[in-house]
Amino acid sequence: MDERKDSEINPTKYGTTVERKSERELVVTRTFNGPAHIVFDAWTKPELLKRWWAPKSFGVSFLSCEADVRTGGTYRFVFSHASSEQPMSFFGRYVEVTPHSRLVWTNDEGDEGGAVTTVTFEERGGETLVVMHDLYPSKKALDDAIASGSTSGTGEQFEQLDQLVVALGASVGRS
Repeated sequence: MDERKDSEINPTKYGTTVERKSERELVVTRTFNGPAHIVFDAWTKPELLKRWWAPKSFGVSFLSCEADVRTGGTYRFVFSHASSEQPMSFFGRYVEVTPHSRLVWTNDEGDEGGAVTTVTFEERGGETLVVMHDLYPSKKALDDAIASGSTSGTGEQFEQLDQLVVALGASVGRS
C-alpha cells in the first residue's frame, strides 16, 4: 500500500490517501479536479469505467464491463492478464445509488462474501472529494486483500481517473 510510489510515477497536486481504519475497514480519499457530476459519471458509465478502473501497470485489460447502476442493479467486470489463462471476474450488486453523491455496492466474488464498498462524492468549488470506504467481512479478508496486492494500485487508478475527469471537463467546456 505504498502510495508514495504511485505519486512519483505521476506527480500531481492531488494525492491519494489509503488508511486502514480498523481490522475490517480500508478508506481511500482523494480530491479530483472536476465537478461531482463528471466524477460520478466516470464511476457509473461503463464506457468511462473502462478508461480508468484497471491500473495500467497491472497489465490487465477489460474483456467486458457491464454496469446497471441503480439500486438493485448489478455489475460484472471481466479482465484478462497475460499470466493467467482464465479471465478474472469481479461482480456484485448496487445497494444504493444516489446520483452525484453516493454509491454502495457489494463485491460478491469472494468465498466468504466480499467487501461492501461505499463511495461518496462531495463537490467543493469545482473539485470533488471522493471517499471510498471498503468494509471487509473479517480481519482475515482485509489482510488477504492487502497481501494479494489487490489494494495496492489505488493511487495509480485514481491518477488515471483524475486525468479522465480533467479531459471530460475540458471537452464539456469546449462544447
